[in-house]
Amino acid sequence: MSGRVTTAGLGTSTKLIGLTKHTKHGHVPSPVSPHFVAPPAQPVLSFNSIALAAAIARTSTTWDDAPVVLLDGLQKSALIELETLLQDGSAFALESHFKFLADTAGSQFAAKVGAGIAHLYMDALGYAWRANAACLSSSLDPHADFIYEGGNASGHGVVLAEAHGSLAKDASAAKIANAAKRKYVKQVKPFVAKPSPFGEVHGYSIAFGAKPTVAGSFLAVSETRISKPRKRAPPPGTMQRGAVPESTPAPMALATHRSNFLLMGAPGVTNWIDWIRLPDSRAPERHDVPFLRFGYAGRTYLAVPPWLLRPGGPPWWIDDSFDHPEWWRLAGRARLSPSRHPGFDFGWFAIEEKAGSEFLNVLSNTIRSRAAGLPATMRLPTFEPTGFSLSAEDSIARADVDEPYQYALFRDGLALLGEPFRGRPRDVVVWSPDEGMALGSCGSGRVAQRMARQREGNSWDFELRWERLKRRRSQNGGLPLADRQNRTDSFRPGADGNAASYRQFKQSLPCLKPDVVVRANQGQPRALTPGIY
Repeated sequence: MSGRVTTAGLGTSTKLIGLTKHTKHGHVPSPVSPHFVAPPAQPVLSFNSIALAAAIARTSTTWDDAPVVLLDGLQKSALIELETLLQDGSAFALESHFKFLADTAGSQFAAKVGAGIAHLYMDALGYAWRANAACLSSSLDPHADFIYEGGNASGHGVVLAEAHGSLAKDASAAKIANAAKRKYVKQVKPFVAKPSPFGEVHGYSIAFGAKPTVAGSFLAVSETRISKPRKRAPPPGTMQRGAVPESTPAPMALATHRSNFLLMGAPGVTNWIDWIRLPDSRAPERHDVPFLRFGYAGRTYLAVPPWLLRPGGPPWWIDDSFDHPEWWRLAGRARLSPSRHPGFDFGWFAIEEKAGSEFLNVLSNTIRSRAAGLPATMRLPTFEPTGFSLSAEDSIARADVDEPYQYALFRDGLALLGEPFRGRPRDVVVWSPDEGMALGSCGSGRVAQRMARQREGNSWDFELRWERLKRRRSQNGGLPLADRQNRTDSFRPGADGNAASYRQFKQSLPCLKPDVVVRANQGQPRALTPGIY
């Protein structure tokens, strides 16, 4: 797994898709849950390409019981197809080589795009938490693709969402509208108000279509009619930034964050989620999980450290990355495909710090009290989305504010960051399955102690690292990051009189604050900014 994905073929334009048909279907009873009011439909869905890429990756990994290795492969293949076939520009359009796909491959790609568009629409409506609809009952067949919770549905139940995509030469507004209606009648309506662990209070069928040879698209939405609304619905996205809504059903939160941490490349988290969801499963090994904490576009995010993502070799160490003038390039592939559009060549899945730390602390509490069973609900924060919207004006205004950042942030806190090297690394934080998150500087306190214990337990070869650092210093004509704090060449691991210094050296390895590096040819300390020297 890897939190880093290639985005070389994605453009930077904001795409606008107009709602061509909105249909409401009657239901008895109505409303299913008293006082539930569905958010109003909006005429335009706007999004940047990286938001669509993230949405497709999320829907490709929303399958509670599927093996992680399978889901990881599905999302990677979907993103490769998207960056190969999607054109830049404000209208949805495909590259001309789409015609070379076999019918089956074209239909599969259309389904993935349709699922991504549906997810953007549902998240923009205010629904933050999702799971595969198969979790409701094994006997539901055929059934909707996903269930959502949060927003207007908080405290009422879940809403069903069926996604459909068509990229055919004969696609039209009428055909896409008919597909949305047909899917609603067959796969959504029969299950609204049916008994389930969550209850269903509403349903959507979202169909997207486009002609491969023509720029432009069609979007149709069919949903449950509420005959007697009890109060006026608030517009979507009115929740305050970082606000904590009503509690979320624990299975919904776990399903959402299983997908999130899978995309981030954190199997140390997804394994524990699977363990508490499956009572008879074997407990994973209790290893601490490090996260890089960094600032980006005015927020703080957590991500799997790039030195743990090195393909085809041992992990990069902290000093290998942060003491290198092109450390973000080291985190990427050895050679990235040249971009066909101006912008970014790879993106990084990360999670907003408050969202990630609060969920991981709740997860640790659940692990410690597993004998008492899974809690019914979890209180977790939600956020205003960035990179997509149900209002073109809002999207344009937000793009102006966030320029030059190209990224997508979803309501549950997951983000796909374009050009992540614009971020400023701050430190490393560590999640312990038993103790929860340790936030703050990694140079002292719980984080450093934890990482030191972890390294000792894994018997990592510090002597080899020590010698490598000394060689690098002599070759590069300067002191590497880990050799600051008045260290000299006379320090040798295990030598008499130097054991304390060597222990200091080991404990300092997690620190990610390259504030001062001494250059031998200048003899003066110089303040440096992480990521640009």
